[in-house]
Amino acid sequence: MKIAITGKGGVGKTTLASSLACIFSKDFDVFAIDADPDMNLATSLGVHENITPISSMRKLIKERTGVESGTSFGEIFKMNPKISDLPDKLSYDYKGDGTLKLMVMGTVEKGGEGCVCPAAVLLKALLRNIIVKKEEIVILDMEAGIEHLGRRTAESVDILVIVVEPGLKSLETATRIKKLSDDIGMKKIVAILNKISLNEEKDFIEKKLSQLNLNLIGTIPMDKNVIMSDIEGKPLINYENSIALQAIKKIAKNLKRKA
Repeated sequence: MKIAITGKGGVGKTTLASSLACIFSKDFDVFAIDADPDMNLATSLGVHENITPISSMRKLIKERTGVESGTSFGEIFKMNPKISDLPDKLSYDYKGDGTLKLMVMGTVEKGGEGCVCPAAVLLKALLRNIIVKKEEIVILDMEAGIEHLGRRTAESVDILVIVVEPGLKSLETATRIKKLSDDIGMKKIVAILNKISLNEEKDFIEKKLSQLNLNLIGTIPMDKNVIMSDIEGKPLINYENSIALQAIKKIAKNLKRKA
């Protein structure tokens, strides 16, 4: 099962991704991939070690593509670098039991490099390998969009989850993501409504999502435990009385049925 989670910045997709990773890892081997430029998935899992993003591994990028990241425009480099050995080598073993592995992709930060550069090519090839060939459950914490997913990669994702919060800006982002996802042939696109405190909010957003032909598979209520987990730097899975966590556990069951 390969799940990509996206949505407008701040809607809670990283909390959802980290919680799902912890829940699924109790029964399956899981790869949790941080593909968001903000790179907060490790912190959301309670990992406070300094994990080097793959995009910053200049020596590795040069070794696999033939060109160092950040070099001048016009250099010739490998568009299909060897990466089959990298997922296990570059992943962080969460809690050391091997059932949940974390990988921080990072982003291309230098102006002028664009999307066709050694670092970006390596990241996309690595992401495609994990989604297409790895047998573990893969959970992708995406940026606000699907830019990391090429057509072939996207076709191998079982479910794209768009996280929405009450508000028109979040709905506008969901609309753009849905259109792009349809354009590249993603078949299963669902929505999750987060930070709900009123039934009126749920009814309004659900109606709007229905107009977008987006199936709502779960609702997560506002919960002070989510704020506390962020303040204390601990994963939400540690807060057994969290109503948000209980909602995410139901969402996990729904995702297994949908996949």
